[in-house]
This record gives sequence, structure tokens and C-alpha cells, in this order.
Amino acid sequence: MSDKQELTRSEVARQRRAVRAVKELEQTSKRALKPAAPVVSRTPKVSGSLKLRRVENQRRYNVTLGMPAIHLHKPSFALPNFRSGWRPVSLLTSIILGIVIYLVLALPYFHIPSVTVLGNNRLTREEISAVTGVIGQSVFVVQPDEAETRLRMNYPELASVVVGIYLPNHVYVTISERVPVIFWQQGEGYTWIDSSGVAFRPRGVANGLVSVTSGINPPAGIISLDDPSSPPPFMQKELVDAILALAPSVPAGSTMTFDSASGLGWTDSRGWVAFFGMSAYDMPLKVRVYQSLVDSLVSRGKSPLLINVAYPDAPFYRMAVQPEEVTADSGQ
Repeated sequence: MSDKQELTRSEVARQRRAVRAVKELEQTSKRALKPAAPVVSRTPKVSGSLKLRRVENQRRYNVTLGMPAIHLHKPSFALPNFRSGWRPVSLLTSIILGIVIYLVLALPYFHIPSVTVLGNNRLTREEISAVTGVIGQSVFVVQPDEAETRLRMNYPELASVVVGIYLPNHVYVTISERVPVIFWQQGEGYTWIDSSGVAFRPRGVANGLVSVTSGINPPAGIISLDDPSSPPPFMQKELVDAILALAPSVPAGSTMTFDSASGLGWTDSRGWVAFFGMSAYDMPLKVRVYQSLVDSLVSRGKSPLLINVAYPDAPFYRMAVQPEEVTADSGQ
């Protein structure tokens, strides 16, 4: 075996890498010693009197361009720092809202000059406008519900009221008036009554009313819980229906009357009083029974003082006392 040992493959590779590293180091040293190309600046020159303000905590960015000791810096801009809190914002908002509210309430442009009334027949526009109390007010402070309640409370003849508010200054009042069906006369006073039993002051002329004369108040109706603004009925709805059902049978020249004990009736021109009760359920039957009794009595030449058919299954009549009966009673 030779004294010179053969090199292994790994040792040969290491020697090659060492030789390559030495060559690369020599080439890098040559490039570093080579003079750099001149750099032309395109930014305008700044005069000596203008000083740039340094900003603390600057960030530095290094860019590798293949030339040693060259660094580029990011330009910095400083903005003024405004400190804002909730108090200045709240104050500004309050001032703006105050100005808006003042303008809304003070500007004549939003004040209501008049009221438009729709659906009225007997009530005038002036009467409706005076009760609403909205003339001259700002359209933003008008409460439609309150205006409707005032109208219903002051005028029972109003069946329904709707108040509408529209910008900039318009108010529309749409009403529905009650239709009278009964002319109720009590003593020296009188009133109109509609089909639900509500009484209200007569206005103008109404045709086709049923006249009823009474010396006492009729039984009052029940207050509606569904409509608190509705006035309490002057009489029961059942009594109103009975009056309307009996009205076609009232003889010409007679007026319907009301009595708390016997109900509705009239004084016949032939000299007797007829009563029919206060129920409208069997009123046609009562009228037929009454007519049968009258025909029977007249055919026999009798003239009663009273005929009562309030209970059609048990009608009765009262005859006048004959002169001979009075004499006989006085002789005893």
C-alpha cells in the first residue's frame, strides 16, 4: 500500500466547496471596491430657510439595491390632534333641537288658519271650529283625540267624529250626525231622539218624526262601554223600537202617549184610552187584538173607557158606569 492515502468522496466534495467559496469571496470584494454610478435627484431643492420638523418615533425602511450604506426613509406627515367628547356634541345637538322647536312653534306657516268640516248637515262649520279650539295653534301641538272628545261631549247629535291633521297647517273634521226618529215632548220641553235612544237638541226641521207626549222621563238606556265618548241614552233601545212599531197604527188626529205603568198608547177620538205596553217584540199581535176588541165593542154599541192589550194573551177593557147602576148603588 502506498504511503499516500486515497481521499474519500466526501473529502473531495469538501475541498471543492472550499475552493468555490474562496472564489466567490474574491469576486464580492472586487464588486465592493468598484465605484458606484452617480445618483441624480429629481426632487426640488429646498431653501436653507425652510426647516423640516422632525417627527418622533420615525420608522426606517431599508431597501437593498446592491450598493452598501444606502437607506431610504418613509416621509412622515403630522396632523393636528382634535380631542372630542360627548359634552360638546350634546350641547350642539341641544342647541340645534331648540332652534328647530322654536321655529316650528313660532313660524306662522305652521299655524292653523281654519278648519275644514265634512259631513255636516245641521251643525255649522263655525260651531265645529269653535269647539275644537285649534284655530291659531301650531299644527304640531294639536291632539286629534282631544278634539274628537270635545266635539262628542258638546254635541250629542254627533254619532262619529274623525279629526285629521295634515302639513303644513290643515285640519279636516269629518262628522256623522244622528238622524232623529222621535219627537219627545215632556211638559214644556221637547227633544229629538235617534234610533239608539240618544236625545239631542232639535235643529231646523225634520220630517217624518213620531210625536210622543209624556209627563215623566222614560226608562234610561245602558251606557256603551265600547264607546266612552258616546252620551248616555235618554231611553231604552227596546222602547224606541216599540214606538216605531206602534206609530203606523196611531189613528189620525191622535198623539202617542207614554205612561210608566201601562206603557205606550193614545187617546182615541171615540172616547177611550188604549195602552200597548213597552215591548216591540209582539206589537203587531197587540194591534190585531186591540182592533178585534174595538170591532166587537162597537158592534154591540158599547163605548169603553180603557182598553189594555199590553199582554195580548190576557187583554182587558173597562166600561163606563151606567147611570142606572149608579142609582142602584146609591139606593142601597
